[in-house]
Amino acid sequence: MGMSHEETVDFVERIYGASAAGDWAAVSDMLTDDFVAYEADSLPMAGAYRGKNGLRELFEKVMAMVDVVALDRSALPIGTDCAIAVLTMRFADPALKPAELCEMLRFRGNQCCEIKPYYFDPAPFIAACGAKQRAA
Repeated sequence: MGMSHEETVDFVERIYGASAAGDWAAVSDMLTDDFVAYEADSLPMAGAYRGKNGLRELFEKVMAMVDVVALDRSALPIGTDCAIAVLTMRFADPALKPAELCEMLRFRGNQCCEIKPYYFDPAPFIAACGAKQRAA
């Protein structure tokens, strides 16, 4: 049996909050053993990030590439075994255009088994990567 609507909302809040806080033990507990996060080939962090530490590996890779100051969620449509977080990724440099994306989170039981982001336009994210490289 899947999570209720309220449990799913709470889960999404907790996994984003724990990731932002670097509480990787809590994040690991929220993921299935066969968890996978996918990133498209068109992005600099392309690939599949697997297992209980997959989300940490991806998060740390992305944070080394860009200076993100906020991940604002504007909507959270929920299905029977998934949720879609509609996000705006804001960067430290206010001159950089924010990246708009949706992340589909799939659930098995009370854990997340897959996260797959869909970028409206990957260009702002790629521009933010370039800005951080130039500043280094």
